[in-house]
Amino acid sequence: MLSVQGLSKSFGPFLAVADANLEVARGEVVAVIGPNGAGKTTLFKLITGQLKPDGGRVLFKGQDIAGLSPHRVCRLGLSLSYQVVNIFSRMSVFENVQVAVLARRRQVLRLFTPAAHLAVDETWEILNSVGLAEKAAVTSGTLSHGDSKVLEMAIALGNRPELLIMDEPTAGMSPEETRAAMALIRRLNTEMGLTILFCEHDMELVFNLAQRIMVMRQGRTIAQGTCDEVRCDEKVQQAYLGGHDHA
Repeated sequence: MLSVQGLSKSFGPFLAVADANLEVARGEVVAVIGPNGAGKTTLFKLITGQLKPDGGRVLFKGQDIAGLSPHRVCRLGLSLSYQVVNIFSRMSVFENVQVAVLARRRQVLRLFTPAAHLAVDETWEILNSVGLAEKAAVTSGTLSHGDSKVLEMAIALGNRPELLIMDEPTAGMSPEETRAAMALIRRLNTEMGLTILFCEHDMELVFNLAQRIMVMRQGRTIAQGTCDEVRCDEKVQQAYLGGHDHA
């Protein structure tokens, strides 16, 4: 479904992504790991159109999407859930998801039809799928950190993605919230058939969730394989798991 080939991106003299390569098959859960500053978030921004690469290709379902605007990438079926929560804090949980559904359907400016009556069934379906239906009327800014992260996943689902990219989905969560988020991510993959790509610092979570792992170091891909293959890779042990080179 996704093939990243020789992707690179510089910010002045700083080479954030030097030679990133990644393969994600349909239906997989793939994790990207690496030390702080390895280029993981920059890679995700390049894939989703928030940044334009200096070189390389991003193939999504066979189409080169490198350099496309974020909304065009989203309409092709690829959504991103951010590391920092990005929701409309003054709107209700229901309205946050409803806006995403309406934007996908391009119904935001439909004349003579109150927005509150649009996309209601689909919005409830998404809220039920992520466990937020009971909090539909709650103002989003009052949610716990864990529920806010789940809401952002729900907003991403409003775009009906085929591939969901998550940047540190459990960052800042309590252990209980983390367990619930892991169960949700598994359900999105197994029950809804979503292909999932995520980066995460919690190695226990990575090895419990991912079917395959890509490892980055200083902007480059140094390994990609199954959990066992990555765990036994000497380059990975030296660059990351062994605790060396955390710049």
